[in-house]
Amino acid sequence: MSLRVKLGQHFSIALVTILSAGCSAAYQGKINDAEVHLVDYFQRSEGAQALIDNMDKLNIDHAYVMGLPVIKKWDASAPKAPRFVYGDDSPVYYYSHTDELIARDVEALPAESQARLHPFLSGFNTTDLNAAEHIEKELKYRPNFWQGIGEVITRHDHLTALTADEKPRANHPALQKVYQLAAQYDLPVLLHTNITSQREDNPLYLEELEQALSTNPDTRFLWAHAGTTSTLTRTIKMKFLYETVADLLSEHDNLYILASWTLIDVIMPDGQLDRRWISLIEAYPERFMVGSDIVGSFGYQQAALKTWHPVLSALPKNIADKMAYQNMLDVLPSTR
Repeated sequence: MSLRVKLGQHFSIALVTILSAGCSAAYQGKINDAEVHLVDYFQRSEGAQALIDNMDKLNIDHAYVMGLPVIKKWDASAPKAPRFVYGDDSPVYYYSHTDELIARDVEALPAESQARLHPFLSGFNTTDLNAAEHIEKELKYRPNFWQGIGEVITRHDHLTALTADEKPRANHPALQKVYQLAAQYDLPVLLHTNITSQREDNPLYLEELEQALSTNPDTRFLWAHAGTTSTLTRTIKMKFLYETVADLLSEHDNLYILASWTLIDVIMPDGQLDRRWISLIEAYPERFMVGSDIVGSFGYQQAALKTWHPVLSALPKNIADKMAYQNMLDVLPSTR
């Protein structure tokens, strides 16, 4: 099933849930986008100007923009070029040029458009003990340009399996250096780390994330999708995730939840809103933000963000507005 079809199904289910719950309409406030990948896994893009045009159409003021740290290889054994990252068993490999592509694209925009995009740096090998050194060179080359680090991709089921290198994890020694650098430069870290594998319906990798959080209290972590993926939500129920996230938020003031992609499948199992999550967001109103997780093309940005309307509509307006709009701005560097 394509991502666009899946997002469309999410929105249809979400709309039914709103109506059945007696809500008069979808969320009416403005939504910023805390996760836009300007390129896809082949490092191709419709371009930053196309993103700005789409944001104008959708009345989106701000977006985090980033590349992707890996690129799909066209292997000589494949008779046709791959069209999807998981389309065959050819590997992906780390691709540092992704940051240069993002920077050039953003820098080519008019100043008022640049101010709406908040670039994150992602093009480094997460298992290289020299990674922090490489990142700092780019931070110094473009001072005050980069506003975050990420998406840092660690455990990510099939993508991890295809990665042609040592397998990454959230508490890898190389990443510990990156987290320390992020704190030094006051940069948030957008981290993807699966909470478990498709064979275990329990928080198998929780210790890795906890170690990253506890040993780097001055680093702000934005946990992408709260550790979910489509592979996980298709194969296990993940009922444990609510308590896991609640405990982590209670214990780690430096953790934020990036509500995007498949986290909605856990918050709204079978299209029914699990209201424990609403209570959790109300308890931590500054710690959740919304993103589309679009990749390279932007036509499905609206559908991706609308999957969160049932959640936002169920919240008090002031908290919904924080989650939808303000929180993603508040975690950015204070001096930018």
